[in-house]
Amino acid sequence: MSTFQPEAVPATTPVRRITVPAIRAAKGGTPLVMLTAYTARTATLLDPHCDMLLVGDSLAQVIYGLPSTVPVTMEMMCAHGAAVVRGAAHALVVIDMPFGSYESSKEAAFASAARILKESGASAVKLEGGVAMAETIAFLSARGIPVMAHVGLTPQAVNALGGYGARGRSDAEAAKIVGDAQAVADAGAFAIVIEGVVEPIAVAITQAVTCPTIGIGASALCDGQVLVSEDMLGLFDRTPRFVKAYGTMAGGITDAAMRFAADVRSRAFPTAAETYQPRS
Repeated sequence: MSTFQPEAVPATTPVRRITVPAIRAAKGGTPLVMLTAYTARTATLLDPHCDMLLVGDSLAQVIYGLPSTVPVTMEMMCAHGAAVVRGAAHALVVIDMPFGSYESSKEAAFASAARILKESGASAVKLEGGVAMAETIAFLSARGIPVMAHVGLTPQAVNALGGYGARGRSDAEAAKIVGDAQAVADAGAFAIVIEGVVEPIAVAITQAVTCPTIGIGASALCDGQVLVSEDMLGLFDRTPRFVKAYGTMAGGITDAAMRFAADVRSRAFPTAAETYQPRS
């Protein structure tokens, strides 16, 4: 089964893609916009409105129905990353490094990151962790691999954290998160995602570091914001507290499928307009 959709292919008019230095230079300016994308068509639709597209390991739940991001593979990230790069012409494309692909050593992290960039054509990778990952971030950055860091609630560590609750409610945990952010910024991260923390932590980090901060469940005072696109579009019935649904995709899909099924069962579809008739 195939379908031809020329509108799904990006326009051939040259468009200058946003660069890593441009993102870094946006610190303190107009807030940066980042959404997740996992397919070429979605990337094409989101691209004109975003500064960055994140090929997130959240595809575990969104695309594959997995319980967490832990099972995600390099093959998944490379394949979906390449699709998004093909679909986007303007936004900087960042790809999550999957769990287990970078933690063991900085050399292993370089091999994984190099593979992701070579196979996908993306501009940067993202990895989770603070002080423990600072040396790795410095190693990658010094070798030409731009790194976006991720602190606070780190979904790949869900088994160690014991769940997805907000972080930083104790003074000790708050201090650790701020220290993590400062460490990855000093190591050369070009931006930092701050996820699921009490707001004063996000504000303190944004004021302390020289690179842009991208909030998700953090604060409007971050230098930018990111959401999982399917959450933002209202594809799921239940979403985290920090999500605002800007669409009703679930209802629209359900309604379209219901009407299609009814037309098929009543033989109202296809009609002569949707079938090929003999030439007279």
